[in-house]
Amino acid sequence: MQSQHIYSRDVVLILIASFFYMASSMLVTPLITGFAGSLGAGGVLMGLVGGLSNFCSLMCRPAVGNLADRISKRRLSTVGALLMLAGYLGYVAAHNNAVVVLARVAQGVGFACCSVCMSTWMSDLLPRDRIGSGMGMYGTMNALSMAIGPAVGVQCWQHLGYHVSFCVSALFAVGTLVTVRLVHDRGITPQAAEGPEPPAPDPEEGHLHLVDRKVLPVAAIIMLFGIPYFATQSFLVTYVQTRQLPVAVSLFFPLYAGALLVLRLSMRRQFDRQPYLRFIIGCSASAAAGMVCLTFLNGNLMLLLAAAFMAGGYGLMCSVSQSTAILMAGEGHRALANSTYYVGLDLGMTLGPVLGGVLFGHVDPAWFYPVLLITIPLCFAAYFMGGLGHRR
Repeated sequence: MQSQHIYSRDVVLILIASFFYMASSMLVTPLITGFAGSLGAGGVLMGLVGGLSNFCSLMCRPAVGNLADRISKRRLSTVGALLMLAGYLGYVAAHNNAVVVLARVAQGVGFACCSVCMSTWMSDLLPRDRIGSGMGMYGTMNALSMAIGPAVGVQCWQHLGYHVSFCVSALFAVGTLVTVRLVHDRGITPQAAEGPEPPAPDPEEGHLHLVDRKVLPVAAIIMLFGIPYFATQSFLVTYVQTRQLPVAVSLFFPLYAGALLVLRLSMRRQFDRQPYLRFIIGCSASAAAGMVCLTFLNGNLMLLLAAAFMAGGYGLMCSVSQSTAILMAGEGHRALANSTYYVGLDLGMTLGPVLGGVLFGHVDPAWFYPVLLITIPLCFAAYFMGGLGHRR
């Protein structure tokens, strides 16, 4: 009976909407810096345009987290989808980089709304004892979109150009908008549904909280897991070219997505059964093995192993950390917990490419991944210093 209730009509629609919004954003990611360059941007402006959307998302998440615990998540997700659609249409119409910058801001704010609302909305529709496996499926949809989105974007750009690619992104955003509006549940927390004067109010209620302090150690851990992954995402092609390695580097991310899909589906029930520390130990070992494989990369077999180990590291920790953050926050505070988790993820997405660039500029490429291994002991430091050892 429980399994039937988990994948209800509304849950399936939210999973589909999450695929659409993430795929639309991931489609743009590998193209936007080149598009800015085609409009006359120099290297610095290209980099700023590339990171601007993530920066805007990072700045907006605390406000979105507070709002999503107070108003309809369907309404806020709709606003997010409309803002993302406006951003993609802005790219289509852009003839100078000023328009591109404005469109990036709209996309970033919309992405923050969709990412916080949909993940929280999904968790609110799941039984407490199945949040781990349910959010694992949510993460699986994100993993698929992260693999399919960039592939579709690059193929469209190569054959049809930038503007058609951005039109495809806009179609994905329309898919998000339509799917969200089909969800019956409005996504209103019990506290918000009680009205403006609920009984026995929390003395902290009504205050604007930028982050959920209980979840900050989890955010730090996912940031540290994210740094090597996003450094790889940004610099793997350059790393392989610089070291003149005999591998088909384009295979890495499809292999990563395939391995992650298998791992998340096969381990979905373990997300509800195993303690967080056990996942940190296993995922840290897997992430470290992935970086070792990339250090000694000498063929496509080693590339396959690196992709699989990276999936078992960063990929699994995304789902585990998000469900842990939700459970720690409790009812009525899940959106703020989600936004805090995504702050850590955004920092990993930002710091990974930045630190990767610093390493490429100052150390031998052969030491790129050995230096990034420092993130592994830092994850354990964040766990114990953050007091997570006393929690689930």
